[in-house]
Amino acid sequence: MESLDIHKSEYLKQFKDHPYGRNLFRTQEEERLDAPNEECGIFGLYSDNDLDTFSLSQFGLFALQHRGQEACGISVLKNGKINNLKDEGLVLDVYKDIQDPEAFMGNSAIGHTRYTTAGDKKKYNFQPFFAKNEYDQIILSIAHNGNLTNAKELKAELEAEGVVFRATSDSEVILRLIQKNLDLGLRGAIKATMEKIEGAYSVVGMTRNKFFAFRDFNGIRPLVLGAIDEKTYVVASESVALDAVGAQYVRDILPGEIVYTNENETGLHSYMVNDKGRQRICSFEYIYFARPDSTLENINVYEIREKSGEKIWEQAPVDADIVIGVPDSGVPAAIGFSKASGIPFRPVLIKNRYIGRSFIVPTQEMRERIVNLKLNPIISEIKGKRVVIIDDSIVRGTTSKRLVKILKDAGVKEIHFRSVSPPIIAPCYLGIDTPSKDDLISANMTTDQLRDYLGVNSLEFLSTDNLKEILGSSDHCFGCFTEKYPVAKGEEVELFN
Repeated sequence: MESLDIHKSEYLKQFKDHPYGRNLFRTQEEERLDAPNEECGIFGLYSDNDLDTFSLSQFGLFALQHRGQEACGISVLKNGKINNLKDEGLVLDVYKDIQDPEAFMGNSAIGHTRYTTAGDKKKYNFQPFFAKNEYDQIILSIAHNGNLTNAKELKAELEAEGVVFRATSDSEVILRLIQKNLDLGLRGAIKATMEKIEGAYSVVGMTRNKFFAFRDFNGIRPLVLGAIDEKTYVVASESVALDAVGAQYVRDILPGEIVYTNENETGLHSYMVNDKGRQRICSFEYIYFARPDSTLENINVYEIREKSGEKIWEQAPVDADIVIGVPDSGVPAAIGFSKASGIPFRPVLIKNRYIGRSFIVPTQEMRERIVNLKLNPIISEIKGKRVVIIDDSIVRGTTSKRLVKILKDAGVKEIHFRSVSPPIIAPCYLGIDTPSKDDLISANMTTDQLRDYLGVNSLEFLSTDNLKEILGSSDHCFGCFTEKYPVAKGEEVELFN
């Protein structure tokens, strides 16, 4: 197809019982596994002119910090040379260690906030990934959000051809395929790569003279496009990163689309690899992952969460005195439930936002107290009351059970639990870190059994049909709710997770 000028147009490998017993278990890690955890955030910036790419990339990645807190990395194109830095820690931690900000000033930058969904947590898996030439110069750098489902097979093929891998992440497979095919030209190399890889992938990248981004044929992971001016373009996982750098949202990058700069031409160009792309963005982006102030596929995330609360009231009404939401993603839904029901909303669960590192405590009794450090109720607002508690999801159930205990200890009279996602019955193989099916409580208990396990008066999940109605389409990935995925999950997932 012809180019179009855009400006114009416990995975869970459950911690095996430690020789010294479960007393050495890190409690915050346990809680982490009781939720579908962050994916990764990617950010890219290109201009015909030199920019303060050091500051702009920092702002954009900081806006995507919620998508990954393990590591951060950037690559910057400066005078035909790619400079790269990546390290463990939060965005601001990594940037403050940059001794020479001027080295990261150029006309193009890409960046990544990491949460491990593929490969291990060693530094060699931090992104962006880069490839070098025989002169030890970086010639290609990419950042990837998603998971490939045929990575094992492709890695074996490439190794048989003599390609050397330096990491265990599936993202390196994308890098090596593009590198291998660069003799086809940049667009041709990306096209050949997309025709080989399967799964979920949103990618930003650069060579020593070009910038590019592309998205898988199902558009499972989000990727948005914005512009600061007629010569400066931004690509990011969410629209909040555009806001952070003063860019205007243009549109979402389409499934199966490549956007790229072309030699001797200004602006950003678009190329559709084929006409088979279909939008199947992950529905859990709207329920949990994306920031509420983001817009994905022209749908505002906050509005979806508020509508989910309204819809679950219609689906499962109940008599109660107050509605509370589990911070942060449960709060908009609780507001929606309150609006629809007339039951007053009270923000009585107070979240301690300064818990960052894992506590290591010696006894189970003390581990169970950790949740009180993270969430603590205003007792006077709930004592003796009939309470509806709204949460985004129930995964393993352990955190939900502890939360119920906190409310009971505070003297709540009745507890009615509402989850604004359907029951999670299957793990994600497409870029989200979820427990194995054996550890997903809704895959192993009926709703009535789970109600009794939690010790609540009633329990309801938003139905998949109602979720589809709220989203306005069935063209999303609902795999964790239905065990039906847009692409085959592939046996190689076991190697890369």
